[in-house]
Order: sequence, then structure tokens, then C-alpha cells
Amino acid sequence: MPITIPSIDDRRYQDLLNEALARIPVYTPEWTNFNKSDPGVTLIEIFAFLTETLLYRSNQIPERNRRKFLKLLGVPLQAASAARGLATITNDKGPLAVSVLNDDLEVRAGQVPFRTTRGLDVLPIEGRFYYKKSITAPSPEILAYYQQLYASFRSTPSAIVPQLYQATPFPVRGGDSFQLADTVDGYIWLALCVRAGDKPASTYLAAARDAIAGQTLTIGVVPALVDAQMTLPPGRGFNQQSTVTLQVDIPNIDSTGGLNDNLNRLPQYRTLDSSQSNDVFTEPGVIDVTLPGKDALVLWNNLDPLEAGVDQLPPSLDDAALSDRVITWLRIHPSAATQAQFLWMGINSVPLEQRAHVVGELLPAGTGEPDQSIALSRAPVLAQSVTVSVTANGATTAWAEIDDLTSAGPEVPVPDPRLAPGVKPYINPNNKVFMLDAEAGTLRFGDGMRGSRPPEGATLRADYDYSLGAQGNVGTGSISAAPALPPGLSVANPIPTWGGADVETVASGEKQISRYLQHRDRLVNAADFDTITRRTPGVDIARVDVVPNYNPELAGNQPGDAAGAVTLMILPSYDATQPDAPRPDRLFLDTICSYLDSRRLITTEVFLRGPNYRGIWISIGIKVVAGLNDAPIREAVKQAVLAYLSPFTWPLAKPVIDLEIATAGGRVDGVDFVQPPILLAEGNSPAVTSIDMFGLDLPRILGISVTSGAPLDLDQLRGLQTSGGTSLGPSVVQIPVIPEECQ
Repeated sequence: MPITIPSIDDRRYQDLLNEALARIPVYTPEWTNFNKSDPGVTLIEIFAFLTETLLYRSNQIPERNRRKFLKLLGVPLQAASAARGLATITNDKGPLAVSVLNDDLEVRAGQVPFRTTRGLDVLPIEGRFYYKKSITAPSPEILAYYQQLYASFRSTPSAIVPQLYQATPFPVRGGDSFQLADTVDGYIWLALCVRAGDKPASTYLAAARDAIAGQTLTIGVVPALVDAQMTLPPGRGFNQQSTVTLQVDIPNIDSTGGLNDNLNRLPQYRTLDSSQSNDVFTEPGVIDVTLPGKDALVLWNNLDPLEAGVDQLPPSLDDAALSDRVITWLRIHPSAATQAQFLWMGINSVPLEQRAHVVGELLPAGTGEPDQSIALSRAPVLAQSVTVSVTANGATTAWAEIDDLTSAGPEVPVPDPRLAPGVKPYINPNNKVFMLDAEAGTLRFGDGMRGSRPPEGATLRADYDYSLGAQGNVGTGSISAAPALPPGLSVANPIPTWGGADVETVASGEKQISRYLQHRDRLVNAADFDTITRRTPGVDIARVDVVPNYNPELAGNQPGDAAGAVTLMILPSYDATQPDAPRPDRLFLDTICSYLDSRRLITTEVFLRGPNYRGIWISIGIKVVAGLNDAPIREAVKQAVLAYLSPFTWPLAKPVIDLEIATAGGRVDGVDFVQPPILLAEGNSPAVTSIDMFGLDLPRILGISVTSGAPLDLDQLRGLQTSGGTSLGPSVVQIPVIPEECQ
């Protein structure tokens, strides 16, 4: 039977008051007027209130005791994690000179502090990104028009096949992503421009080139993280960076400054030296590009009117005022073929973390006692950010953080009696250490045998960082203040920050006791994978399915066929792009991978995947009980079927059967019966009685119809309409489309 916690006293305020009033005639018979207006009754009411408070506290196990109990069991609470993000620092109104900023610069989103993680050279220019968006299936009239317009362009008329494009600004309005496959040339184009406030632009071009020549241009990159799969290979190879990089090219113009007729007037480019902070195809990051001298920051000076924006030249800009401000063009492209998509790019970008820095906090003096514990004033503390200086006898030494004090050396070297005479004992020099409880913000020092004790009367000071957890997840544009920035510079975050998580509560930690004592924070069996994955901080997981001995990358592989492999099918609680069928993005899985990597067996290969959705169509006909309104009952049947086939609850490898769908709909109140047949189909296939599911397949309802009477035909539900397109065949010349408007 379950163990119940006994109640010491269950009396409440009214019980205590009634009992005290009933005792008045026994103990004080001369007190005859004890109604609510009597001052003595008021005193009794006050003491009844205070007594009820004491009884309530006596019936509760204080949270501090529960925390101590968790520590004795060795069940750590998850510490807070700091949010991360990207910020752009622009020089819109400052001097026309490069501003060099160090790392650890504080910026703010209201009262939430962030700090940059690296230095930045803020260039006094603007960056405009474009890509040549392919125009698919243009009308024959448009093709004929451009065929005639470019009839004499570098070739005979019969060889010109226009490949039309539109110069599209990036980032895309509305926040949509794009992939390089949507472009006609596979490049992203960056126009380095004179600032809009520097007018007239022609007089500032030379000064701007002088200012940025030889400087480092920092480009921020945010990929569209639609890849819903990651793998933890055997060993420790999770953090290996992809070999594919983003390269940046600049026009390679000779001393004449024009296109070379001997090279068929084709523009030449050369690749600039660049380095990227991380794999920008899988997570947001920055690229450092070393710009050339001012003589190379130029454009061609002999373009014909028809050549602007054509073929391998930069896109043609419709805005003449903006075109006059262009210093030079850069083109960005991957070093190898990739299916990556991009959400945002910008110059003068810097990574940042949500953290505040405390310098030289004065701690209680050393006591010289074993296992001295000291609480920092701010919590939760970020791990690996604490340093302690101990000053004793006029000398100051730095003490470092350690994971386990049992691995620390002794305070005073002592001989080992187990060694033979003449054998020199090993002395562990790592004794000036402390252990950090990041969640509680407490430091614990050694006992002398395992780690040194702070000397009695020693002065202790600590430097550390602390985080505000989930408060650091702020929206786009929330970061707008930076007190330390020079005049004329401003800061903003172009994308929301991510990854911030609060400290795990004691109540949540208590729920993990039984499971933690089984898995000890190590991934061994299927239950361990499920429990530990759900505890990943910073992500909101709705579903985890653990499939042992299954490798989804092997064709025909079934659960049980791949020894040493574990597949996790993970669903987030919410997906803004498709709420009905959520899929994890790359950042979501990257956070989980980082958490699981150090906890798995080194020989275990872990595959993290989102579901493979199978789109299905359902058409149901019902007979409503006589006298009831059809509309709400049809809607209730629709919601019942959607809930029955929900990806949050549908088991893996379970087929979708039409009779089971009919049963789910027939249970709705007001439904007399379900009209056969149930029309069930996948994609554009004909109706079937069941759809088999394999591996990580889950059903996704693309459309559902519930009608009174016979079910709606599936083709009508799907609205199948075919539209023909015009194939252009091989393209020879990329041609910008002229806007259909008066200038």
C-alpha cells in the first residue's frame, strides 16, 4: 500500500476559534460577553490565526529540507541555461571610421543583460543582401520580348535563351527562408554601400573605401533549420564541424577597371580569406572576411546598358539612389553542393549570451574548518564561470572549480604507508579547488585530505556569471540598449534569442528520484533514454519514442536488426510552421544532442529524428440523430477523428484503418451511425481500407470532410487541379526583369 504522510494537526482557523470560545465558560466563568465586538475575542481570533499558520508549517516539509534530501540522494537539480543569440551593431551616425569593440560588451533587452562572446570591428558602411530569384514559367510573350531585346548580346540571336530573374532583397519580407536552389546562379549577393546619411554618396565613396580597406567584415548567418535529424556516432564525434563552408568572392578587376574583351567580357572573381566561428549551415554563427586594399574595392567602369545584372554580373538594382551608393559587390556561396536554406544574413554581427558578470564579490572569511560552504549572492550560477581568489598572509592565490572533490589532492603531502621504502609517492598538486552547486549558487571547499581548506581569517573574493534563465528568450528587436557603445552606434537583435531555461524546481526534482536512482544519469536502457531526454533543459518536448536496435538510415531495417543503435523519435510541443504536425528543427535537436552526448555509452550510436509524416485524406458520411442540429455534430466528429489520429498520441508502426476511424467518429454524441464506406487515401492514391505505417511514420491529415449522408468524393476533397508549365530547357543568359512601371 502507498506510504502516506501523517498530518500532525488538521485543525483550521474556525476550529481553533470555536474550541477557544467553548473553553471560556470553563476557565473564566466571570467572562460572560464573548461576542465579536469584545476585545478579548479579538485577541483569541489573532491567536487562532497565528496558531493555524504554525500548524500549517508543522505539516509541511520545508523546501530547504527537501533540497538537502535530494543532495543526500545525489539527485542534482538542473541548473539554468543561458540564452544565446546574434546582435548587429551598426554605425549609422558615428564617425566614418572603424570602431573596434572588445568581447564581453554588455547589451540589454530592457532589464535583461546580455554579453558579447567575441570582439567586433564595426565598419561604417551598410550591407544590402540580394539573390537572383528565378522566374519560373514566364509567358511566351515575355520570353519573346527579352529574346528580341538581347538578340545582339554577345552571340547570335539563335543562341540566346533568356533565364529571367528578379533581384530580391534578403532577408525575405515576412521572415520566410529561401534556398540557393531557388536562385538562377546559386549565389547570395552582398552590396557594400555608403551609409544613407552620407550625402551626396559620390563624395563619400573614396573615404568609405579608405576606412574599410584591409579590415575584417563580420557577416552573421542564420540558417533555416529544417533538417529534423541528427546522429550521435559511436565515440565522441558529435561536435565535428562540417567540411562545407561559406566562401566570399570579390570582383577581380584589372588595372583598366573594365570587363576584358579577350575574356568574352565575362566578369572575373577571386575568393577572399575568411573563417567561420562554427558550422553556419546547422546553427547561427558569424563569418570573418578580410577585405582587400582600397584599389580592389571597386566596380567595372565599362558596362554596356544591356550588361547590367546579366549573367555572372551582380544583380541590377532598380533604385538609382541606392545603386550610386554601392562601393563594391561580394558574392557568397557554399564550397560544395548543399541543400541548406537561409533565414537571415547581416553585417557587423556578433554572437552573445544572456549572462551578467559579477566581479570581486566579497565572500565570508575562511574558517579553516573542513568542508566550508559559502553561498554566492546571485544564483543560478553558470558553470565554469566561477573563479575564487584567496588572500592569506599577504599572498593571493587563485582557486579553480572542480567536478568532484574526491579527485583533489591533499592540503599537506603525507607519506603513503602502502608504498615500499624508497618509492617516491605521487603528489597530486591540484588542491586549491572548490566544487560548485550551480543551481543553488554555493561553493564547497575541501576537508584537507581532499582539497585544501581556506585558511582561518583568509579573505575570499569571487568572480562569476549568473543567468536569468528563460527570461533571456527575447523576441526580435528586443535588444536595443548598450551603455558602453561609442556615440553614433546602435545595437539590435535580428532574430529571437534561444536556449534559455530556468532552474529545475524542487517538485520536479522529487519526481525524478526513483528514475534517477535507476539510471544515475546514464543512458543504458530504453527507459533511461526516455526519462533523460525529457529532462533536457531549454526545450519543450511533447513526445519521445525510443526504438532500440534500429537504424533509420539503413533501407529495410526493422527494430531489432541494428545492435548498438538507438533511435529517438522526438516531437516538440509546438511548431509555428505546422502546428498540426510539429517537427523538431536543428537547434532543437542540437540542444538534445549536447545534453545526451556525455551521458550515453561511448559505443552506442544514437539517431535523433523527427517523424516521417504520411499525408492522408479522410471523407466520412454520418447520419445524425433526428431532431439534432447537423453542424455542431459534424464538427465534433471531425475533432474526434483529428484527436484519434493526433501525432502526439498515435503509436509508431500502427496502421491507419478505416473501420477504426469510423468507430472513433461513431462514439460522438448525436451520431446515429457512420455511413459506409469510409474514404481513406494517401496522397493522390485511390481510396483504401488501411494504410500501413513503418519505422518512424506517423499520419498527418491533409484534409478531412464530414458530411450528412454519403461521404464526399476524395477528388473533390483534394481539389486536384493540374496546371501546365513551360519548360525553358537549357538556359544560356541570366537576364534581369525590367519593372513594369514608369520611372
